[in-house]
This record gives sequence, structure tokens and C-alpha cells, in this order.
Amino acid sequence: MKLVYDVHERPPLKKNLVFAFQQVLAIMAATILVPILVNSMSGTSYLSQPAALCGAGFGTLYYLLVTKRKSPVFLGSSFAFISPLIGATSFGFLGIFLGAVFAGSVYLAISIAIKKTGTNWVNKLLPPVVIGPTVALIGLSLCGSAVTNITNTNVGPDGYSLLHIFIGIFAFMVTVWASVKGSKSIQMIPFIIGVLAAYALSLVFTLIGKLVGNEAMQMVNLAAFDNMTLFKVPQFTFLGMFGVYDEKLGDVNTIKNMGDILNIFMLFAPVAFVTLAEHIADHKNLSTIIGHDLITDPGLDRTLNGDGVGSIVGSFFGGCPNTTYGESVGCVAISGCASVSTIIITSIYCIVLSFFDPFVCFVNSIPSSVIGGICIALYGFIAVSGLKMLQPVDLNDNRNLFVVAGILVTGIGGLTLNIGVIQISSIATALIVGILVNTLFNRQTVKMEEK
Repeated sequence: MKLVYDVHERPPLKKNLVFAFQQVLAIMAATILVPILVNSMSGTSYLSQPAALCGAGFGTLYYLLVTKRKSPVFLGSSFAFISPLIGATSFGFLGIFLGAVFAGSVYLAISIAIKKTGTNWVNKLLPPVVIGPTVALIGLSLCGSAVTNITNTNVGPDGYSLLHIFIGIFAFMVTVWASVKGSKSIQMIPFIIGVLAAYALSLVFTLIGKLVGNEAMQMVNLAAFDNMTLFKVPQFTFLGMFGVYDEKLGDVNTIKNMGDILNIFMLFAPVAFVTLAEHIADHKNLSTIIGHDLITDPGLDRTLNGDGVGSIVGSFFGGCPNTTYGESVGCVAISGCASVSTIIITSIYCIVLSFFDPFVCFVNSIPSSVIGGICIALYGFIAVSGLKMLQPVDLNDNRNLFVVAGILVTGIGGLTLNIGVIQISSIATALIVGILVNTLFNRQTVKMEEK
């Protein structure tokens, strides 16, 4: 893929600041959605959106350091850990942080093992015929989230809003126009253009709705700006562990014995094993985009170390374990800016902006349909990147065809494996199916990879 700025190239400062802000907009919605979902599902308020944003920034800085500034991707709140986080809230702030420590430790242990055994087995086990449809599946699995945001089923008595769909499609179309028809400078920041244009139109509808008393037209959440201050310290997890928020949240640390610690371990550790497959797929995809194999350089051991310890660092501040973000990868692909310096500035942005209350309020006011429209482009690009990996694969050969078929059908169909307290996600299940079919019935591919 042709890049405007390669990994180690540094755009001019003004452009770099804009590129980084675009990355912030790309990863923002998902990063802050995790604490929102955990709090709503658990009936608690242990997780803070600004704190999660700040933690993601610090976690990403660690990741970039460990990977020798060779992997231009942002780490944000991981959706895979929503269920464990909900369970951990019963143990308070300390339980949430311990969970991230256990998850990160699993990644770190695997990282150490891979450093001793090497990464050749990864390429043998995951040739393009396996990893291509898996990457495509990651993008396709997120489509439902994009559509849900666009339709905004919480609006309207029948759970359907044509106006929100219009805004979502408008955001997508403006993004496409900016990327395809805009000037060279506009083509590099299509998401900023798409978000701002759709937000402005949504604000017009909101103001009209207020004037005529039509709630369905009030798309921008202006209430988000109530009680806004210039500066506000986020509700950091590490402060909660020291009992700073006792008066507000009550008994915030309820770990009483080793049994509780074991329960937390069983909540988080199995999920970390499952997300390993997605970690490899993300880095394979990013490798294709930047034209450099990250699995071998800086190495899978370093990316796992960065992801695992980065999760612990992120959770120390914001409670949420982190993971490499497909939205960030998609942003790199569409904008053509793969500069690691941009990701560094993105991380600094997230840390600083988490203290800047007007920005947090602005983000909370953005209609979900606007985010959904942008995500059509982001998630679509992830899916297409995976399909591009299949270009050298002969799909007229049934040995390849059945590998791809098995991955796509089980993954899109949502097949999960529940083994005791362990739930293997549909993506991980699909990858396992693909690996088994390819290994058992497609030895020719394995031999080619060995050569």
C-alpha cells in the first residue's frame, strides 16, 4: 500500500498534529464506550471515560517503546474484557486492576516463550489463506456495531430513526468525498472532515428540534455540556485503590481472601489466551499496510510484551485492559500516514485531553450516528485489507476454498465455544477452524510456507 508518510518519517509539525487528532477521533468512541458499557451493565461507576482515555495514552506509549517505534498503532480499551470487567466490579478498584495484571501477565508469559522458540511457526500456522479471511472477519464482525450506531435504536418509539440513518450516511459520504475528491491535504484527514461536517448538520437539526419541540430531531447531546469546567482530574483507578473515592462509591475494594483473587484470575486469564489470535491478526494486517513484517521485526515477543504490559499500565489509570485497535489501523491505511511520531502525539493528546473537560463533553455530545457513519469506512477498510491478503491464494483449489469458507461461515455466524468459565470468541473459534482445516487437508500450503 502506498504511504504518504512511512513508519519512521515525520510529517511537518502542523500536519502531524492534525493527523494525530484524526487518530484520536478514530479511536475515541470505542475507547470510551467500554467503561460506559461496563458501568451500565454492572450498575456501578468504577470506570471513568476520561481515565480510560488517559490510560490508553500511557499504555500506547509503553507499547511504542517496547516495539522500538516500528509498529504504528494505538492501544485502546478492549471489548473482549467487558464481561470480565463487569465481574471484577464486585471486587472494587483493586479487583479491576488485578484482572488487568493477570491478563497482561498471560501475554508477557507467551512473549517470553516466543522469544525462546522464535516466530517461524506463526507464518507456518497462519499463511495468507488463514490470516486473510480472519482479518476480514475482524472488520465484518464490527459491522453490526456501526449499523447499531447509525440506526440509534434508542431514539423514537419504534426504535428506528430515519434522521439518524441520514446523518450516519452523510458522515460516511463526506468522509469518502474527502478521501477521494478532496485536495491532497483534505485526503489525509477524511475522518476529521466527516465528523465535523456531520456534527454541524446534526447541531442544526438539534437547534430546530428545540425550537419546534421535536425531541427526535435533537441529535446532539447538549446536556453533556452541563456543569462543564475547564479542567477536571479523571477518576483514576489507582486513586480508587487507595480509597480516595470511598465517600462517593462506598466500599470500593472488597477482596477478602485468595479465593477472590483466584476468581479474578479465572475471569481475565482465559480471555487473554483467546485474544492472542486477534493480536496476531491485527499485526499481520498492519504489516501488509506498512509493507514490513512486524511478526519478525520488532517481533511477536515485543508486540505481545507491549500489548500485555500496556494493558496493565492502561488499567492502572483507567481500569480497562487495552488492545491494538483496528480503527487505528484503518486510519493509517486510509490516510496513508504510518508515522510512529503521529501515534506518539495521539497518545499525548489522549493524556492531556482527558483532563480537558470541554473536549470530554464534546465527545460525549457527538451523536452515535456520526460515529457509525465514520465506522463504515474504518471497519470496511479492515475487512478489505483481509480480502487483499487472499489475492495470491488460488480459490479455485478446494483445499483453499474450504479453509476460507470455514473461517467466514463460523465467524460471521457467531459460533463461540463455551468451556466452563472460558468463552472462546467467534473470531478465535473461526481461526481455530481455519487452522485445523488448513493443517489437516492443505499440506501443500504448509510446504510452500516452509520453503
